[in-house]
Amino acid sequence: MQNFEYYVRTKIIFGKDTESKAGGEAAQYAQRILLHHSGGHAVKSGLIDRVKTSLKNAGVEWVELDGVQPNPRLSLVYKGIDIVKKEKLGFILAVGGGSVIDSAKAISVGAVNEGDVWDFFERKKTVPQSMPIGAVVTIPAAGSESSNSCVITDERGPWKRGINYECIRPAFAILNPELSYSLPPYQTACGIADMMAHIMERYFTREPHVELTDELCEGALRAIIRNARAIFSGGEKNYDARAEIMWAGALAHNNLLGTGRIGDWGSHQIGHEVSALFDTTHGAVLSILFPAWIQYNIKEDTPRLARFAEKVWGVDGAFYDPEQAAKEGVFRMKHFFRSIGLPVSFAEAKIDAAKIPEMAKRAVKFGPVGNYRKLDEKDIAAIYRIAAE
Repeated sequence: MQNFEYYVRTKIIFGKDTESKAGGEAAQYAQRILLHHSGGHAVKSGLIDRVKTSLKNAGVEWVELDGVQPNPRLSLVYKGIDIVKKEKLGFILAVGGGSVIDSAKAISVGAVNEGDVWDFFERKKTVPQSMPIGAVVTIPAAGSESSNSCVITDERGPWKRGINYECIRPAFAILNPELSYSLPPYQTACGIADMMAHIMERYFTREPHVELTDELCEGALRAIIRNARAIFSGGEKNYDARAEIMWAGALAHNNLLGTGRIGDWGSHQIGHEVSALFDTTHGAVLSILFPAWIQYNIKEDTPRLARFAEKVWGVDGAFYDPEQAAKEGVFRMKHFFRSIGLPVSFAEAKIDAAKIPEMAKRAVKFGPVGNYRKLDEKDIAAIYRIAAE
């Protein structure tokens, strides 16, 4: 097990009607804030109005910026930075899913540091500080509400890049599972794939003697799968299942499950190139690429992947030899993703396989990717080709 320091500063406020506490929490940081959201479902559902009432009751003034899209855009981040500076705002409240929260994080970095915020994503500079932010979560998925990560798309490339700094963790996160009731099924499914991928990126490690976090990862994945099936078998308003999924999304990415171990993150990095070129939803990209990544690695570490198949997907290790068990795990994983309406191949997501060479080349701009197994351009192209089958 690796040495580690574990500290998560995010205050979690979980349960029914908790969005009513947004104003009181934000007031602890500033009296003038940026209210950031997508402008879509959060408005139509009445959530933004409830949040504004909470802010007004707490004596907090706000300037509003909506328009966040999936794979959040740098152009809107620039606009938010200008607003925060011009209006002399001291806090950002994000209301939405991971895209809104990531957009708020990027604005928080650019608002208090000199120069072009994109330089931080291009690894030209490190982030010394950021403005505090809070989140009201509507989509259990990215776990950005308590993570130290942020991913933004620069449309000019297009490039999709991420940063990881402790200072960008939200100060608080409000999680009301009821807010996810009205999500379209596809959005719910993409969120499930996203949080599962966050756990699997940590699970696949070369670090020995991490038994506790192995078991935590496996248990979390089983709980997500079980409750996802409950939701997709007619339990759209099953509060208990929605609560399990929402809490799992936060725990999947606050790095509790990554303590003492070095995660992989190869699938995320090669997935960013797909999202950048095709603007495909992040969770859908991961439902395609993670099974392909596992299939590519079966001969590399058969025992580990056989264990994953047994512990997470219920494959009987006594019935199969290890390699066949690992392959059966991939089969069951793809079957699960399909059962909740997600694609498991490029063709199903209308991703042009002719772009594989270009995506593979773009993926290694900063060198080989992944830690479980270093992937060069040739490896990445091979994984993309498996995904295209």
